Amino acid sequence: MASDLSKKKILLAEDDGDDRQFFVDFLGDRTDIELLPSVTTGVEVIDYLSGISWPEALPNIIILDQNMPKMNGIETLRSIKSTTWFSRMEVVIYSTYVGRELIDEGRKLGAVLVKSKPVTKEGYNEMMDEILTVCGSISVG
Repeated sequence: MASDLSKKKILLAEDDGDDRQFFVDFLGDRTDIELLPSVTTGVEVIDYLSGISWPEALPNIIILDQNMPKMNGIETLRSIKSTTWFSRMEVVIYSTYVGRELIDEGRKLGAVLVKSKPVTKEGYNEMMDEILTVCGSISVG
């Protein structure tokens, strides 16, 4: 099935099953996004991206949980931004706790946003609206 080019393709990296399900439940019915199959570690993000053979299939936006096993969000962001083919991708880091150090490091490495995890459907929709506003004008192809 071909992807709808008007939708933003989003790859979520989240190791917590409940948080992944919240994301899908709260955002799965939005018509402006296409949720790609989620992954649970930063290593899986890199493997997923490396397995894509044409630029049009790359996600427009990657949302990384900061606290993942094997590679956390910052480590994954660093790896994404160091790979030429992926370096222009829009990356958002989100975490239960977002302090000044995480915000500064994320921005320094090229994250477009560093956000606190929402706890309500409205919060997820507001976060996604902000992400799409900030990331909306950039194309990866």
